[in-house]
Amino acid sequence: MQPILSRLVPADDLGPGAREAGVANFIDRQLTTAWASGDQFYAQEPFQAGTPTQGYQDHRSPAQMLREGLARFGEVVAQRGTKFQDLSPEEQDRLLTQLEKGELDLSPIPGPLFFQTLLDVTMEGFFSDPIYGGNRDLAGWKLVGFPGYYSSYIAEIERHNMPFTRPPQTLADLAHAHAEDARHGLPASHQHVGPHSEGPTREPQP
Repeated sequence: MQPILSRLVPADDLGPGAREAGVANFIDRQLTTAWASGDQFYAQEPFQAGTPTQGYQDHRSPAQMLREGLARFGEVVAQRGTKFQDLSPEEQDRLLTQLEKGELDLSPIPGPLFFQTLLDVTMEGFFSDPIYGGNRDLAGWKLVGFPGYYSSYIAEIERHNMPFTRPPQTLADLAHAHAEDARHGLPASHQHVGPHSEGPTREPQP
């Protein structure tokens, strides 16, 4: 899976890609969730083909889709006398484009649905909070300038046309800040971001 992830979000001069950001670890964790096992899906026959606007439409759970799709993809590439990881980046992109367009037969797995499911979970892993296993070193957040989870942006609301330069804050950082509030006897509601601070500050108690 790693070579595919490296093409879906490649590393370049803008920063790390999906592989370096630990997206495979995120996906491994997601495959153990209720979403992956399809616990909330209606999965009773008869099965009918869905439309692209209806989202995930298959009798397999997402975990089955991804695992069987990866296996079939490897078999199809092997039939060409090679392995995906041994191809040039251009050849890899060409195969993935064919997969996305339905021009690569992964029967019985619907190729475009497999591709879109893998792409979706890759994007989630690249941009989600690191607590879920991906976005290592905040690679995704740094790429798009996402500041993360500060308790409040009230101090920033009236600061128009000014960059937000504070470093990104994760859920773990926020939990640590709340724990510090509790240690000092301050309610979490008193935590805010000051206009010139490098992180959360605390309002003084009356």
